[in-house]
Amino acid sequence: MKNAIDLELEIKRAGCSQSVKKLTRFFKTGKGEYGEGDIFYGVKVPIIRQMAKKYGHLNLPDLKQLISSPYHEIRLAVLIILNDKFKTGDEYTRKQVFNFYLANIKHINNWDLVDISAHKIVGQYLIDKDKNILFKLAVSPAWNDRRIAVVATLTLLKLGLYKEPFKLYRKLLSDEHDLIRKAVGWMLREAEKTKPAQTRQFLQANYDKIPRTTLRYAIERFPERERQKYLKKSFS
Repeated sequence: MKNAIDLELEIKRAGCSQSVKKLTRFFKTGKGEYGEGDIFYGVKVPIIRQMAKKYGHLNLPDLKQLISSPYHEIRLAVLIILNDKFKTGDEYTRKQVFNFYLANIKHINNWDLVDISAHKIVGQYLIDKDKNILFKLAVSPAWNDRRIAVVATLTLLKLGLYKEPFKLYRKLLSDEHDLIRKAVGWMLREAEKTKPAQTRQFLQANYDKIPRTTLRYAIERFPERERQKYLKKSFS
């Protein structure tokens, strides 16, 4: 049976030098940028998904070997495998995957890695549990920890659970990182689908504290006339 090393070799062989150049620019890997130090083989996401499906039998010790890889696509493959293990696993397996995720959180260090996994593992696990871990992550100095906290709430919002997510977003309105501002705006946009009145109330009550980027993301799907009212603060 193929092992963790085989997965890494397959991904490496599928690499494309032309794609590497595009990915390093797209994911802001330059000095001082949010993705500084991230490196790529240049493999497209659909191919990574196919490979991850083939290696779904890898256990957590196997994945532990891979999650710390400097190569973005290796870490992405691990997270896709973890998503599937969580989705199909029993409660014991889900707890193991959740704990593994938090124990290796420093390696989930680019926005796509967060966005593909945080709601499917952290958010899903916490549906019927204490949400305090989200508030701990929200005060982390690491932007990826804070984004994980925000994106994890997507699962809660889809269930119409908004009180704790909104409390979390309120605490992050002063966050200066662009990826956090965008994430909060994205989640507010999602919240509007199940709790439109409460979302508008949140936007109006916190209007003067909401960064412009967050506001634009949040009201992106509002009817144009209403959107303009929020941009001009003429909704009252």
